[in-house]
Amino acid sequence: MNASTRIEHDLLGDREVPADVYWGIHTLRAIENFPITGRVIGSYPELVQAIALVKRAAARANQQLGHLDDRKAEAIVAACEEIEAGKYHDQFVVDVIQGGAGTSTNMNANEVIANVALERLGLPRGEYGELHPLNHVNMAQSTNDVYPTTLKLAIIFAIQDLLEAMGALHNAFEAKALEFSDVLKMGRTQLQDAVPMTLGQEFMTYAVMMGEDISRLQEAISLLQEVNLGATAIGTGINTDIRYSKLATALLSEFAGVRLVPAHNLIEATQDTGSFVQLSGVLKRVACKLSKVCNDLRLLSSGPQGGLNEINLPERAAGSSIMPGKVNPIIPEVVNQIAFEVIGNDVTITMASEGGQLQLNAFEPIIGHSLFKSIEHLAAGCRTLTENCVKGITANRELLAERVRTSAGLATALNPHIGYQNATAVAREALRSGRSVTDIVLEKGFMTAEHLEAALRPAALTAPRSH
Repeated sequence: MNASTRIEHDLLGDREVPADVYWGIHTLRAIENFPITGRVIGSYPELVQAIALVKRAAARANQQLGHLDDRKAEAIVAACEEIEAGKYHDQFVVDVIQGGAGTSTNMNANEVIANVALERLGLPRGEYGELHPLNHVNMAQSTNDVYPTTLKLAIIFAIQDLLEAMGALHNAFEAKALEFSDVLKMGRTQLQDAVPMTLGQEFMTYAVMMGEDISRLQEAISLLQEVNLGATAIGTGINTDIRYSKLATALLSEFAGVRLVPAHNLIEATQDTGSFVQLSGVLKRVACKLSKVCNDLRLLSSGPQGGLNEINLPERAAGSSIMPGKVNPIIPEVVNQIAFEVIGNDVTITMASEGGQLQLNAFEPIIGHSLFKSIEHLAAGCRTLTENCVKGITANRELLAERVRTSAGLATALNPHIGYQNATAVAREALRSGRSVTDIVLEKGFMTAEHLEAALRPAALTAPRSH
């Protein structure tokens, strides 16, 4: 050992740890064992904040139950509060993907909190005889209740950003629906002309999709509010006071400002990852809808000369290194790719959940990492889609009006007036000749001009008939 290191000990022996860090020997071994993604747990601030909250609640519960003396408890609590406020996140250095069911994340937190607490007591880092990462910071805990409780709380925190981003996107689509409420166009089924609608109706469906999925996400969050804190190793609560689980959960709920409740059966809750699978399924649903909407935006804006060219997306960048003047729908395209990633993450989460064995699922680190990626990227995708695309969309009104006027699809609206067979004949002739449906109907005497004008009013074309 020299001035730049300190010696720490674990069951495998002694190791030199850098003297200036707050983590210890267990974290050192994890750094060596898991050089996987290059992304450390400290890069997820919600995760670090959540585990500090869990440790603070545990310390307070043990203090109130008389198992942790006031001096140590206050030092641990103060250290946790500093971490919650954003300090020491750079000391959470273990890779997010790790073996051991999250043990290395728990150890990293125990060591950092212990060493921060020791400094507050006026003692050097590593003086664990006075305040120990496991005996005191981890008192009445196991990774197997700390880690899933932390994940659930961190995800609840993280998902608020996604809900906010989806809400803004919903509002942007709703505003466009109002702006385009008077723009008549042809709807399509199977990419073929169908019947008229307004561009406002088309954009309102996108707003409704976002609104529905905001509700589904809020429902999924409610399943995360049941936690297994106090379960310790397998859910039997070994090494805890019988009062601990309920008290620690209540304190955590108070500190976090999130309603949390103890699981009805802690053994089941320790091995079950169903709430994560449920949330991932909802995130996949959001991804599928977002991708479908972006497919529509790309189709509707395709061209401008050889495509549909019904709407114009904001021009965000030059589209080609070889084709002058080309501009591509890059914002919908990036959101499509986010959706593909989220769908893949759902497969990962599904397999990790299925891979659990007996009283524990060892694969919660990849579940957490995958959920955080999905939430983070979906939120970013919603924001760029809102600000860099949807808010700037314009309609090619004259082109849309002309297409409605000349579309054979207008014949469908005349079914109640001239019958299906006559409407079919009119549509076929319009397609063959290029003449308008209105001209053919008048020529054949199927309707008077006044009757035809009333039947083809925008209100009549885009809504059910009044009695």
